[in-house]
Amino acid sequence: MVKKIYLLFSLMFMFLIIPKLVFASTGKINTGDTAFVLFSAALVMIMTPGLAFFYGGMVSSKNVISTMMQSFIIIAIVSIQWILFGFSLSFGSDVGHIIGNLQWLGLKNVGFEPYDAYSATIPFMAFMIYQLMFAIITPALITGAFAERMRFGSFLLFTLLWTTLVYDPIAHWVWGNGGWLKNLGALDFAGGTVVHISSGISGLIAAILIGKRKNVNIIPHNIPMVIMGTAILWFGWFGFNAGSALAVNGIAVNAFVVTNTAAAAAALGWVIVEWKVNGKPTLFGAASGAVAGLVAITPAAGYVTVVSAIIIGAIAGILCYFSVNYLKHKFKYDDSLDAFGIHGIGGTWGAIATGIFATKVVNPAGANGLIYGNVHQFIIQIISVIAVYAFASIMTYAILKFISLFMDLRVSEEEEESGLDISQHGEGAYNNIELKYNYFSYYDNN
Repeated sequence: MVKKIYLLFSLMFMFLIIPKLVFASTGKINTGDTAFVLFSAALVMIMTPGLAFFYGGMVSSKNVISTMMQSFIIIAIVSIQWILFGFSLSFGSDVGHIIGNLQWLGLKNVGFEPYDAYSATIPFMAFMIYQLMFAIITPALITGAFAERMRFGSFLLFTLLWTTLVYDPIAHWVWGNGGWLKNLGALDFAGGTVVHISSGISGLIAAILIGKRKNVNIIPHNIPMVIMGTAILWFGWFGFNAGSALAVNGIAVNAFVVTNTAAAAAALGWVIVEWKVNGKPTLFGAASGAVAGLVAITPAAGYVTVVSAIIIGAIAGILCYFSVNYLKHKFKYDDSLDAFGIHGIGGTWGAIATGIFATKVVNPAGANGLIYGNVHQFIIQIISVIAVYAFASIMTYAILKFISLFMDLRVSEEEEESGLDISQHGEGAYNNIELKYNYFSYYDNN
């Protein structure tokens, strides 16, 4: 018995004490910061399945599986791409201020020690996995623009090419050491330009190029699913924004607080306008407004005060409401689930608002914005928005045109009528009569 107790305590020493000694020996790694970043990475990861529920509830019942599958499979595709070469292209040594080199191909030399340029107090590997989650959710956001009509094979190729040729370069411009927008002084704390503007405008180009759905007047088939997705997104967004501080400090706390505040203000802004215009406030509107506020505060989270967050969020809710309900109808494009209307417009406002409301009182490493007398920062933010709009638009158009040379971008009319759940994946979300009819009808004819 004594020997067993001795063995037990010996094992406890090995598992509890020795790791601490190993960490302490580096003299650099902060275990609190490391735990915080890893937990934040997990929060950001769960946002993509949350987005799957958010988008899945918004489509018709015959396109739920296909819509959710797009978000889910992106986790797999981008995870492999990022490890093989995506991370290196985004954060590797600068090449012409445009892209990173391939020094970290296959994560070569991306180890467990800090890397001063990006991760001063956490293992470089922790920084890598955290940034992976941003690379995953960005192309997933695009899928809302062409929901219910894009062929799955074409979508897979588009995702790989877009992540490599659009996301990775923009991430390097803004966050990479030596990137031209970073050198210019552009502020983007957690991805207003890198994530939301790039995905929003790319979604708009894809929606226009692929064409409209046969029926563009589809209402969300499952509002509770949308709300569950919104709740997961809101929860995960704390890791998205607060985690971007990469340390347990006051900036992380500020980012956490303004994230929640902007989401709340935007939900109220959207609902109040909707109530005034349509006579009834809707739960779907409140959810859409909250997401708009989360999008808008993303680039500003580490730079603005909580009062500024209220203004940013409220305006985001109002702007995105009119974008979704008026802009796309006026210009007659079919942005199915409003990827551009919320992420493109919300991200644009957020990037510009950062140039208006940023203050060194919150983040001494940032800059003062327009209301603090710094017109220059406001102009830099405008330049960053224009640059990302132009690059993402051109590259998305080119990628889709290239793919169309080899395969169809969209499903046939018959496949669209049957639903992409059956025609693309051979399964349905619900065991109901409509899906059974669509299933047998499609396969009887094919």
